[in-house]
Amino acid sequence: MSTHKPVDLDDAVRKLTVPDIRARKRRDGAKPVVCLTAYTVLTARLLDAHTDLLLVGDSLGMVLYGLDSTIAVTMDMMIAHGQAVMRGTKRSCVIVDMPFGSYQESPQIAFRNAARIMKEVGCAGVKIEGGVEMAETVKFLSERGIPVMGHVGLMPQSVNTAGGFKAQGRGDVEAQRIVVDAKAIADAGAFAIVVEGIMEPIARRITDEIDIPTIGIGGSPACDGQILVTEDMAGLFTDFKPRFVKRYMDLGSGLAEAARLYADEVRSGTFPGDEHCFGVVKKTPKHR
Repeated sequence: MSTHKPVDLDDAVRKLTVPDIRARKRRDGAKPVVCLTAYTVLTARLLDAHTDLLLVGDSLGMVLYGLDSTIAVTMDMMIAHGQAVMRGTKRSCVIVDMPFGSYQESPQIAFRNAARIMKEVGCAGVKIEGGVEMAETVKFLSERGIPVMGHVGLMPQSVNTAGGFKAQGRGDVEAQRIVVDAKAIADAGAFAIVVEGIMEPIARRITDEIDIPTIGIGGSPACDGQILVTEDMAGLFTDFKPRFVKRYMDLGSGLAEAARLYADEVRSGTFPGDEHCFGVVKKTPKHR
């Protein structure tokens, strides 16, 4: 009799790593990187088999908590949701957003907070927003063992200084600034960079001119990968729909309809039935 433990297929799934994502430059023949956001264990389990990278985005502030922006999101919120996503993930590389105020003050403070996220979540890396002004911080973190994903263009944490959620790079000066920002973050050691809400030719140019993968969201089909907020993509978040979002399903309407049917049955007394209860004593029909 064999004493070897049977192979569990789940055990055989190899988790994608930062070097795996770093190597996914399309000009080298790699397939595009598939990315989505995830904030809960259930969502992570549903998405894991289909994605290469799951981002625990600070967009959870707006999607899950009903906040007006990402500014009020805290470290504790990001860590709690990051832990949930890790529990639901076997294959995808998990990256966690650093919230506003956790990394801008100095590279040293950024390292302290990033290290806390890495330790408590067990994720593969962190994401920070910013260009030239954050290059020193990206370099500081990368050299100390913390993989960093960059983010340029439309940066939600800078919504107050930008005057709202507006597409970036409409003029030559602004377009050149975004290109310079992307190159600075790539040169500082980031393993990939999100390019959000910028003019398509700029996203295409950045993708051509830097050696790390670009992950587009309102960028370009030429980017090395794409990301959307899952709740946007699935039609669960319906407060507004950015131009760059494609809704592949309308799960929000389906959930609302399920709730209506449930409410109707509860109010009419048809739910729960005997089959949904324990220890139901069947009444014996009387003989005539």
